[in-house]
Amino acid sequence: MSKKKETAKGIENVEQTLTKTEQFLEQNYKPLLYVLAGAVVLVGIIWLLRMYTTKKNDEALSQMYMAEQYFGEDSLRLALYGDGNNLGFIDLAREYRATKSGKLANFYAGASLMHLGQYEEAIEYLSKYKLDDEVVAPQAKGLIGDAKVELGDTDAGIRHYLEAAEMAENSFLSPIYLMKAGMLYESNSNWSEALKLYERIQEKYPESNEGRSIDKYIARVKLHID
Repeated sequence: MSKKKETAKGIENVEQTLTKTEQFLEQNYKPLLYVLAGAVVLVGIIWLLRMYTTKKNDEALSQMYMAEQYFGEDSLRLALYGDGNNLGFIDLAREYRATKSGKLANFYAGASLMHLGQYEEAIEYLSKYKLDDEVVAPQAKGLIGDAKVELGDTDAGIRHYLEAAEMAENSFLSPIYLMKAGMLYESNSNWSEALKLYERIQEKYPESNEGRSIDKYIARVKLHID
């Protein structure tokens, strides 16, 4: 086949393809238009939601200032319920629940309720803290463990302490929760499990406060095993 014929054939194929595409577009014009319009609307909604959420989060941050001040001063009831002019953590958690600040308010509310001895309520708020934060999230889990222990459920306390230690995975928080779990195992006379946790502290976190004094705990537990 000559080059001219090959070129002509190629042009013919392209024209056929274009014709098929045009036919497809003509036949599906309205559905395609609806899909395109829907996509544009969806993008617009997502953008508006982000703008709204950002605005609400900034608003919540501003509102939380006084509650955090009261929390730092141990004025826990004012921190929780507000002072009449400024919202407390409970109202902040409800009104701004879709924002990061609102979720953080759940943590503060739970921590405050823990200090006031309202353990069931503390668990309720701490359980609502869902942000993936390597500092606050383990503390929320650990506080739930504290509340469970105060309510007499040591097994749940151990479970939450171990989860908190795994979530933190750092030399400050992890040994604290491993130590708490180990001491609960000791109180239940579960010496072998206590030893595992103490040796884990010794191996992984020797420079932590818990690590520097862990040898005596290991020696004490081994007396019950040997």
